[in-house]
Amino acid sequence: MDTGLIVGLVIVLLIVQLAFKMPVWIALASSGLIGILLLRDPKFVTSALASAPFEQTSTFTLTIIPMFILMGIFAVKARIAGQVFEIARRVFLRLPGGLGISTVAACAGFAAVSGSSIGTAATMSRLSIGEMRKAGYPPSLAGALVAMAGTLGAMIPPSVFLVLYAILSGESIGQMLAAGIVPGVLSAIAYMVYILVRTRKMSMTPAGPDGLSAELEAAARPAGGPAPVAWRDLPYRGLIRLVILFMIIMGGIYSGLFTPTESAAIGALFAAFMLIIEFRKDGIRTMTRQFIEALKETAQTTSMVFAIIVGSAVLSLFFIVARVPQTLAGTLTDLDVPGWVILAGLLILLIPMGMALESISIMVIAVPLIYPIAMDFGFDGVWLGILIVKLIEIGMVTPPVGINVFVVAGTSGLRSSDVFRGVWPFLVIEIVMIVVLFAVPDIVLWLPSLAVE
Repeated sequence: MDTGLIVGLVIVLLIVQLAFKMPVWIALASSGLIGILLLRDPKFVTSALASAPFEQTSTFTLTIIPMFILMGIFAVKARIAGQVFEIARRVFLRLPGGLGISTVAACAGFAAVSGSSIGTAATMSRLSIGEMRKAGYPPSLAGALVAMAGTLGAMIPPSVFLVLYAILSGESIGQMLAAGIVPGVLSAIAYMVYILVRTRKMSMTPAGPDGLSAELEAAARPAGGPAPVAWRDLPYRGLIRLVILFMIIMGGIYSGLFTPTESAAIGALFAAFMLIIEFRKDGIRTMTRQFIEALKETAQTTSMVFAIIVGSAVLSLFFIVARVPQTLAGTLTDLDVPGWVILAGLLILLIPMGMALESISIMVIAVPLIYPIAMDFGFDGVWLGILIVKLIEIGMVTPPVGINVFVVAGTSGLRSSDVFRGVWPFLVIEIVMIVVLFAVPDIVLWLPSLAVE
């Protein structure tokens, strides 16, 4: 059978399995296995299956993934997100759209310690959507804002996506984490500006007895309390803990004091201490329950990530045996068009992929194919990784998968259709941001150039 026909058959088989809700890792592994069987003899297949998954997952560098996941879950359990949100909404109290802006600020801050888009969206939807709805925000705007701001967890370090890209491509983990800071902050600022402009045209409910609008009163009022929170009573410990964790990770990497893997482990240890401090007055039983829940969630998430990595290893092996990267690179380099046009076309394909595939699956499928081609054209691998992650962020909020949208809808009680409807203006912002980063790579590469390896 012709190799091209086999490749097409494997891709169709993968799509069909995903359409029928087959677990992603099984769909990846079975598609790759059938493809290898059609190309090579059974002896080669058994030998490859015995070695490829082990080689893909036995790398010491991969230990950074469960450490970042554990640190993020400890941070959630230690109530850092709620404390940062309380401070942020007080800071932005008197701005138009202050409650929405404070939600974005809290998402950006919490992303700096959680490393998880889904975790950020789930946590902040519980904290802020109810307050925004009371203040008069339409459900589509409130839900979309949290879903989109939650994607900052995929970009602002410590991001599991940036770490996974670095492992798949061979780029420096430290430089990838540093590269995510500026694009993440710029995205957060862009969301805030949109909220500022959008809410100036909104009709808020009448002002309360203290002269503030309903939105500002909601921002000033703690959950379940009638009076605004005084500056001296704000939970500054959450902000201090956030800064400590961020400095351990990025400060350790920049100074050369820790490797990225060491910084992840030390960050997880400090997050565990913060959890102990937060629950020290609630007794050993409560503290133990929080620890056990954190470890269980970490095990579940880590197992999911590594299962997808194993499945992708089999599919990637098929692509290598079929010489897909070499054939694709040779075909594209022979085209009489500039290299940036070809790379842009490949990156655009990630958007429809994001509409059908889970985000980590996109990463493990796309990077082995796109990265070698980009290197042949002389593009920077760190810059390419940021563009790929930005496009994956779009997939997190676009139908039919849009995992962040479903997480927000499920935790807040909103209809997913309302959240999807409110996402489109934010997608326009993201696309503009990607075009700017594509055209001006120095925005991405300036900070990594200062990192100490």
